[in-house]
Amino acid sequence: MAATDQDPDAHTDPVRRRRRQVQRAVTIASRTGYALLGVAMAAFFVALATEFNGVMATLVIAALIAASILLAPAIVLGYAVKAADRDDRRRGL
Repeated sequence: MAATDQDPDAHTDPVRRRRRQVQRAVTIASRTGYALLGVAMAAFFVALATEFNGVMATLVIAALIAASILLAPAIVLGYAVKAADRDDRRRGL
């Protein structure tokens, strides 16, 4: 469901339009971050079952670092967008 479907004023109000842009970026960053966590876990267990070498360790560490870099701001900004939407609804905007 598109954000403009649930918020008809998003195309006219610049604040809501920017909020929807941030929400889309947060969604993409969250999905990518969680996918990288999945890659890190899968690589760890594959390495554990086979031969845990330097390449696998580097892959696990790189995926964990990239996931952390993506997820930390995405989670914070996601809560911020939800709080702003909730505040708008409370104020009747």
